[in-house]
Amino acid sequence: MALQRSTCKLVNSLKFLLPRRASYLHSHATSFGFKEVREEEKSKLVGNVFSSVASNYDLMNDLMSIGLHRLWKDRLVTKLGPFPGMKHLDVAGGTGDIAFRVLESIRSVSRRAMQDGFAETEEQTQIYICDINPNMLNIGKKRAIERGFAEDRYLHWVEGDAEALSFEDESMDGYTIGFGIRNVTHIEKALAEAYRVLKRGGRFLCLELSHVEFPVFKQLYDYYSFSVIPAVGELVAGDRESYQYLVESIRRFPNQDAFGRMIVDAGFQKVEYENLVGGVVAIHSGLKL
Repeated sequence: MALQRSTCKLVNSLKFLLPRRASYLHSHATSFGFKEVREEEKSKLVGNVFSSVASNYDLMNDLMSIGLHRLWKDRLVTKLGPFPGMKHLDVAGGTGDIAFRVLESIRSVSRRAMQDGFAETEEQTQIYICDINPNMLNIGKKRAIERGFAEDRYLHWVEGDAEALSFEDESMDGYTIGFGIRNVTHIEKALAEAYRVLKRGGRFLCLELSHVEFPVFKQLYDYYSFSVIPAVGELVAGDRESYQYLVESIRRFPNQDAFGRMIVDAGFQKVEYENLVGGVVAIHSGLKL
């Protein structure tokens, strides 16, 4: 009789737990750094991280990369090959770092063309900076004022989600995303949106922290990532947890080959990647043909 009562209690406990567990499974789990969270929670958590780091974003980028992030972004834009009259979309680019480089490159091409006697024009150039975080966009707008781009009619600031872009099909000549795709909830949706908005012949380029190839260097990099970066975040920005997440999110991101396959699966062709600093950073590219 005692055994029957115990069994009934166990069954009732399981009945009580099952709906909650089923609900959790239905929502699906995704990674937030090394933690598993519900999909609907990730975007809010990531938003909190970037709202927290926005005011110190540029300074921390310089400190964490020893200024190398500037060269990496230069390389990204060189591979893009901006041209006068292009329509370009930079996603997760709230600070304007990549968009400013694209515009400066276009103007440089225009100046050279004029010197050579060609009537290249910038009039049709449109560069869209899309970011889900309004705090990051505000930082970018302030930087635009500081750099003399405040009244520039070629720059457009858009608050939007990489997984559900507001732009029309086949409307962009180029798409870039720098240090942002690992923070989206569904990478495959972001890639599908990139493919959708690009014109035929349009280029996709992604600059992202990736996976180091060489064992000895990897040990040093892991030490620097997990011991130094969070400590610097705490010292400079007063926020250790956000920088701990940023480090963990890099390790959870697919390696170079796996991410390349995801880009192919999204429909892109001629997909390739270039490792920088031994794989600390990789630039993936693909064409919509």
